[in-house]
Amino acid sequence: MLVIVAPGQGAQTPGFLRPWLEDPTFASRFEWLATVAGVDLVTHGTESDAETIRDTRVAQPLLVATGLVAALELFPHPADAFARIGAVAGHSVGELTAAAGARAITAEQAMVLVRERGNAMADASAVTPTGMTAILGGERDEVLAALARHGLTAANDNGPGQVVAAGTLEQLAALADDAPVKARLMPLSVAGAFHTEHMRPAVDHVERLARSVSTHDPRTRVISNRDGQVVHDGREVLRRIVGQVASPVRWDLCLETMADLGVTGILEMPPAGTLTGIAKRALKGVATFALKTPDQLDAARAFCEEHGESSEMETSPTWRMVVSPVKGTFHIAGEAAGSDVLPAGAPIGDVASLRDRVAVTAAHGGQVVEWLVEDGDLVSPGQPLLRLHPEGAA
Repeated sequence: MLVIVAPGQGAQTPGFLRPWLEDPTFASRFEWLATVAGVDLVTHGTESDAETIRDTRVAQPLLVATGLVAALELFPHPADAFARIGAVAGHSVGELTAAAGARAITAEQAMVLVRERGNAMADASAVTPTGMTAILGGERDEVLAALARHGLTAANDNGPGQVVAAGTLEQLAALADDAPVKARLMPLSVAGAFHTEHMRPAVDHVERLARSVSTHDPRTRVISNRDGQVVHDGREVLRRIVGQVASPVRWDLCLETMADLGVTGILEMPPAGTLTGIAKRALKGVATFALKTPDQLDAARAFCEEHGESSEMETSPTWRMVVSPVKGTFHIAGEAAGSDVLPAGAPIGDVASLRDRVAVTAAHGGQVVEWLVEDGDLVSPGQPLLRLHPEGAA
């Protein structure tokens, strides 16, 4: 099982784009996305210093454009890729890269959204002096208790031994004086308290714009930052990405879902290294590949061939499939079991796991063609449950 991941803000380093732009095809595609974003990303990826590319307005479109164009280098025929990719996930702004890569939105839509997202988050950060601090090590319960004492948010929960606290500078200073036992605190060079309520104005702005964005159901499993669930409705993918600006990144739950899927290989798009580093600590025995420079492309393709497998979603048109969001036991809803036609939004059942019980609905509705599971079956994240034939509105 192959999972492709896209990094979030902070992964960029000065000059990282230079070797990629030596390829004329990469350069022309990248320049097009930079034009859509209205930002001189070529200069920022080659000449700008660390302080300049730390700016949210620069960093976010730079990361998304790089990931999307590098994906075309890795998979020159994108349609062939979906037969090998088991799932995609992005950390924070990397979710836009993942959504466009899975064809839920277009690359151009992703660039407009990331431009507006970055601008709005920068504006929200200017309202109150805020920041973020990585907490490395320590007992998880003690770390979370310390955050609660000082009114801080666990903005990034990245798995064992890595939580990122976010809040006002005063709250972070108080945490520094009251650090959890056996934990090391590392202030991050970011513009504000991302993934907290301080970003609510940014959510409102991007949400208004997103109403006009057309979406498609993704061509492969998309693992959501919000709760690690597999999301298969394009509109829901976009809704979660917008809301995630002001809600914590639960990368720990994304990693759990990857484990539930039986991942054997994780490939990180450039600028790579951060997410594969986390995966090495959290998913022992899973192979990783950090794609940093174009001279690694042949090895990266071999890695994809080794770990890729035929996708269950690719065997049937995705617009008429209902899939499981999580691992667990599927329980069919009584009304759905006896229905030949389901309206859009109709509940078809739920999936019960050790952690919770997740409702499953038919986002698009239609005529029931075939149930692919039975009541009480164990299911995996993204497993098809029901095949529907769409019906036009009356």
